[in-house]
Amino acid sequence: MNARQKLARAPAVNIGISEADRAKIAKGLSKFLADSYTLYLQTHNFHWNVTGPMFNTLHTMFMTQYTEQWAALDLIAERIRALGHPAPGTYAEYAKLASVKEVSGVPKAMDMVRILVDAQEATARTARGLFPVVDKANDQPTADLLTQRLDVHEKTAWMLRSLLEQ
Repeated sequence: MNARQKLARAPAVNIGISEADRAKIAKGLSKFLADSYTLYLQTHNFHWNVTGPMFNTLHTMFMTQYTEQWAALDLIAERIRALGHPAPGTYAEYAKLASVKEVSGVPKAMDMVRILVDAQEATARTARGLFPVVDKANDQPTADLLTQRLDVHEKTAWMLRSLLEQ
């Protein structure tokens, strides 16, 4: 390799986490990104299509939730990139990776709430499932990101669930 080729090549990632561990973490974060994106899309869809007596409350609540979720997508994808791996970015990839499943049609308002509770909790489970790998690799930035996201998903699930109580 000549000097010009060396300059053109990006240096290898050397952040104190092995390539194998970075690959495992990136794989888990890719699943988390897929869940997060699917949740975002579901929430935005429900914001557009909610009807009924709780329209204003749910329309506003869903907007707050999808706006927060949208900002988080970038954080997750950028962490994958910082680990030296490409972030998934297509619907086809998300459909393969996500544990949150798409919903057909337009559910009734309270069914939307139930679906979002399930999706928030599924996304939280995906995040929580990555901790053993992250802890083993001593990857504090990813652990911090996951902790912050878990707080949001669990709190949002609680708030949505509260709407379903009689």
